[in-house]
Amino acid sequence: MSPDGGAPRAEEEIEVRDAVSAPDAEGTPRRTTRRFPLFTRDTARPEGGGRAASGDLPAPARQWPVLLVIVLVGTGLLITALDVFRVGTVLIGVALLIGAALRWLLPSVGMLAVRSRFTDIVTYGLLGLVIVLLALMAQPDPLLKIPFLKDALHFTVDR
Repeated sequence: MSPDGGAPRAEEEIEVRDAVSAPDAEGTPRRTTRRFPLFTRDTARPEGGGRAASGDLPAPARQWPVLLVIVLVGTGLLITALDVFRVGTVLIGVALLIGAALRWLLPSVGMLAVRSRFTDIVTYGLLGLVIVLLALMAQPDPLLKIPFLKDALHFTVDR
């Protein structure tokens, strides 16, 4: 290092025992570590990523939106495992749609906030809608019949 604490001069050598990374904005090499930083400063929390309830409540009560969605999905999986496929998968899709609605309506949803508000709403909403539609179209005896899908299947399989 130079005496003034700046970047090393061309004739000076950097000690090999210190791990050195790319220089910072002033040109000084930084010492790096393989540990994950205790506090990250370069990423932002998702919108609405704070607690969903006040801090003096117990932890489960503070995270009620994500717990509601998890309980509904778990119930849907249990119902599906008990050979009531359509009801269970519709419940899973509805749980995701409820998650999208909570993300849209509430200013703070706790751990239900994963990405930006828009991305979460679109992701939860589209996945929930697709799961519900596929559950309603499942064989045998589909509750939802879309005529062009049968034609599309015949077109792709018969040729």
